[in-house]
Amino acid sequence: MIVVDTNILAYFYLPRELTASAEKLLQQEPEWAAPILWRSEFRNVLTGYLRRNYLNLTQAREIQQEAESLMTGLEFEVDSASVLMLVCGSDCSA
Repeated sequence: MIVVDTNILAYFYLPRELTASAEKLLQQEPEWAAPILWRSEFRNVLTGYLRRNYLNLTQAREIQQEAESLMTGLEFEVDSASVLMLVCGSDCSA
């Protein structure tokens, strides 16, 4: 199992330059986990595609549903205190 962010999910579901890399990652690591926040972030990505007319509403809803199915049982709440402690010693975002 690996933890992925919304970008990885977007590359996997929305054809872009890194889609092949995301597909390869899923083959190598078939269990992807993520904080629950991924859902909101992914909806924002889909919103951008809707507003630029790259997707219609039906397509966006199907993609969201497929992504949610992929992540079922692998979504987790993240303890804020632990995150803040970790970012104090790194340049990573929270």
